[in-house]
Amino acid sequence: MKAGIGERATLIAAALDARSRAYAPYSAFAVGAAVLTDSGAVYSGCNVESASYGLVCCAERVAIYKAVSDGHRGITCVVVMTETSPPAAPCGACRQVILEFGPQAEVICANPAGDLRETDMGTLLPLGFGGSELPSR
Repeated sequence: MKAGIGERATLIAAALDARSRAYAPYSAFAVGAAVLTDSGAVYSGCNVESASYGLVCCAERVAIYKAVSDGHRGITCVVVMTETSPPAAPCGACRQVILEFGPQAEVICANPAGDLRETDMGTLLPLGFGGSELPSR
């Protein structure tokens, strides 16, 4: 189900605001994200870098982890805000985490200029590996 116009505007604004708080001293690539849960809650996050590059956490995962830590398990829409034109899509690790909590999620890639690229998880991660591929316990 696609996010409504009001929800999309709220998510885009939240992602833009989160981007302003990114900690990206090494890459200078600030990213903000916002997610909409299946109960209508909005969570945002920014990328957080570390001098030990492997410990970086992307904005999308920060937002999703905040939602999950508050008890939400379903994501219906993700907005990723970057400065690039066209707007950048989530990295592979983020695609996997989005798939875990929003296999049918709408994904909107945006930039401050108002450019949007709209897609969904099936397009971003076709034949994705999820919990249904694991043996049942």
